[in-house]
Amino acid sequence: MANTNHELHEEFPAEAEKIHALKQSNAHFAKLSDEYHEVNRAVHAAETRTVPTDAAHEEQLRRQRAALKDEIWAMLKTA
Repeated sequence: MANTNHELHEEFPAEAEKIHALKQSNAHFAKLSDEYHEVNRAVHAAETRTVPTDAAHEEQLRRQRAALKDEIWAMLKTA
């Protein structure tokens, strides 16, 4: 299991300016970004075992993070 923290600016480095602009101008994007960071921190905490969790919950968190990342990417592509 990788315990790399997957921050948005690391996932989409070429889109850093778009991410910043959309967070300022699009409330839905800002909400998705906040939710992504919250879930990402939970995944990282589970992976590093700083917050104990079972494998099923950790997998659910990873799937949630992936779904949020996909939605964020779709918005970045159309921006």
